[in-house]
Amino acid sequence: MAKYGVDIRGAKVVSSTGGFRLIYDDRGNRTLDVLGVSEEIHREDIPDEFLDSRMILLGPILDEIGLETIRSIRGRSKAEVFLDPQGLVREIGPEGRIREVGDLGKTKTLCGLVDIIKPNEHEARLMVDHEDPFMAARLLVQWGAKLAVVTLAERGSIIAKGRNMIRILAYEILAKDPTGAGDTYAGAFITKYLEGSNLYHCGLFASAAASIKVENTGPDFILNLGEVNRRMKALAGG
Repeated sequence: MAKYGVDIRGAKVVSSTGGFRLIYDDRGNRTLDVLGVSEEIHREDIPDEFLDSRMILLGPILDEIGLETIRSIRGRSKAEVFLDPQGLVREIGPEGRIREVGDLGKTKTLCGLVDIIKPNEHEARLMVDHEDPFMAARLLVQWGAKLAVVTLAERGSIIAKGRNMIRILAYEILAKDPTGAGDTYAGAFITKYLEGSNLYHCGLFASAAASIKVENTGPDFILNLGEVNRRMKALAGG
């Protein structure tokens, strides 16, 4: 992380880190088997200087960031809070295999604590107990989030704000490894958002960046800004 210019002050050394073994079927459906469970991240683990940021991205993978920690961040910082909720709809099932569960009360609490929430289509369905991803995005906003972004894999993504709904297309590529696409989408979206771009361009930029991740295997790949912008322009129609 330091090699890429990430400020790692405050990084905590833990006895066990979270991790999964990922299995994909022919349709791209993913099964996760637990390899390790991280210690919980508490409010005192977060350096005060990080709370002065313009945006705080929370990306739990298995409930290591709880509601009280999120509530503390919300109360201590003026930053906007961006949540990828994947780790908050997971629990460990039989034989160490992850199963995903929804909780309407928890979802409504989360929406009241964050500014932007970004589940994928399956997570959104569980969180709001509704099959339609457009309605799921709308409900997440109605319950308190300023923005809801629901990613739809090869069908693109949806951005909801108030009563407005924006549809973002996916850039067509030969998919090799979808792991990390959501993280890439989130980082790219935040980049454009903090630059002051409109939500449509934020989504296009994020979709273009995620497409590069998906056509590469593993985390070590070149994410070229020029190529992202070229794909973004193509998605926008030229």
